[in-house]
Amino acid sequence: MAITPETSAFDRGVVPLLQMVLPDRAQLVIDFQAEPSLRARIEELAEKSTEGELTEEEQAEYAGYVRANKFVSILKRQAERLRHVGT
Repeated sequence: MAITPETSAFDRGVVPLLQMVLPDRAQLVIDFQAEPSLRARIEELAEKSTEGELTEEEQAEYAGYVRANKFVSILKRQAERLRHVGT
């Protein structure tokens, strides 16, 4: 995931909180993966999006998954940083 002004600002806003929460759980965060049925749903929506076939409701659902994925990516990146600092 590329570092953008948006992700940089988000990091700056949440890193202090993540540093309180993640140290003991960093590996769990790093290893986290969505359940297979959720991954399949996201892939289905991604394909429909590429084809321009999403309904309005599906667009909203897909946007929520995209936002969640960005958040999880940020958590994982911070967990990796914290894990390496602790070693």
